[in-house]
Amino acid sequence: MSQPFPAPSARAADDVEVRPLTAADLPALERMEAELFGPAAWSTQSLADEIVGPGRTYVGAAVGDGRLVGYAGLWFDGYDAQVMTVGTDSAYQGRGIARRMLTVLLDHARTVGADAVLLEVRVDNDPAMHLYDTLGFVRLGRRRAYYQPGDVDAWTMRLDLRAPTPAATTG
Repeated sequence: MSQPFPAPSARAADDVEVRPLTAADLPALERMEAELFGPAAWSTQSLADEIVGPGRTYVGAAVGDGRLVGYAGLWFDGYDAQVMTVGTDSAYQGRGIARRMLTVLLDHARTVGADAVLLEVRVDNDPAMHLYDTLGFVRLGRRRAYYQPGDVDAWTMRLDLRAPTPAATTG
């Protein structure tokens, strides 16, 4: 079973609601996975298993009409948390939706007592790396040919949740 979600929803100023994912979201998840990740997309069964898996917390971003336009997931093993995936519909990218979803998940990781959050990101995904940098993640190393197909390298990144957040240190 997934981790308890900290709040029913968090509505952003531009009418995007961040809320827990459910099985009813699977068709939208499958569509976005295929669009965003192509041949590397998770299968419908993998998505279904993942959103209810032990230690998993998945959120979605829905616009005013309820349509899902983003999703993100976190796995907590009792020590550290791992960002499992982040995706935003291409028509909604660049609007801060991924940041909002990650902020909810990072707050959840703090609530459940995670010491740190880890993730992997494609070395050619500059917008994602910029987002993670601004959230305080640091690069630990490079994983060669991590993403398949295509043999694309990944940066492994870590956010220390015991350290002050970037916002707290700037002001």
